[in-house]
Amino acid sequence: MSLRRDRRYVLARDGTPIASHTHLGHAADEQALGSRRTVLLTNGIGTTENFWRHIAGALQDDCRVVHWDYRGHGASGVATSGDYSVAAHVDDLERVTEDAMRQSDGRAPHHVAFSMGVRVLLELFRRRPELVPSMSLIAGAPGIPGSWSRAPWRRGARAAARGVLRALTPLVPVAAPLAQAALGSSAAYPVGRALGVLEAGAPREDIDTFMQGLRRMDPLAYWHTLRGLLEGHASDVLPRVNVPTQIIAAANDRFVPMKELERMRQALPHARWLRIENAGHAGLIEAGPEHAAEVKSFIDGLPD
Repeated sequence: MSLRRDRRYVLARDGTPIASHTHLGHAADEQALGSRRTVLLTNGIGTTENFWRHIAGALQDDCRVVHWDYRGHGASGVATSGDYSVAAHVDDLERVTEDAMRQSDGRAPHHVAFSMGVRVLLELFRRRPELVPSMSLIAGAPGIPGSWSRAPWRRGARAAARGVLRALTPLVPVAAPLAQAALGSSAAYPVGRALGVLEAGAPREDIDTFMQGLRRMDPLAYWHTLRGLLEGHASDVLPRVNVPTQIIAAANDRFVPMKELERMRQALPHARWLRIENAGHAGLIEAGPEHAAEVKSFIDGLPD
């Protein structure tokens, strides 16, 4: 797959530079992409761009494929205001979407969201549904596992988790060097395999790239983004979703359990559903060709 791409920046509401990357494929430059359908890819927390290599490779010769980096991730800047809330990421996605529309023919893009990106995309649909004419939701849910539940013990557990993360925040800069050393260790991959977090299909080179990306990331950016995910959920948006939608679930996902995806499927009965076996949360690289083929098939069937 060609990795040639153009990088652009938009300024967030607080002035943070937010990077997006247009995959050029065999095109000479971005202008040569003409009026192709735009596909906008939204990451999971900490995700590096290589997670998109299969999907981008399958689409880049027919579509204008754009992926973007959350604040504090990749080529985007750390938040000038220190704000890493879900609302801030949604606002950034809104601006990136509008910029992508300006660079193409003005049509809103097809959105592909992975993991945390599913929550962010659903919140964008809540705010600006006209910017989300269709969507692919991969290995992600409207909130953290259990956020659908109104059971008192569930609410109590979420409140306790928020309290723990808040209390631990001052320790993040102290613990960061140890975490970065662990991420750079040669043992990270075999430990992930032994714990079942990584499936056999996870290429070590891709995982090493991901680990190196996490090592370079500002630790407080990651931490505050994680804290933001514990606030609220977007399950109430699902009944409003009336656009073409697909859901792709990984059978062995340890981070987003299958019951969370099944519940989202029930809330979106019109959605196209695919369960991919022998894949976990890193399914975009563990079973990349299957994900890419399904997303391409879905996009090919959308109305012009």
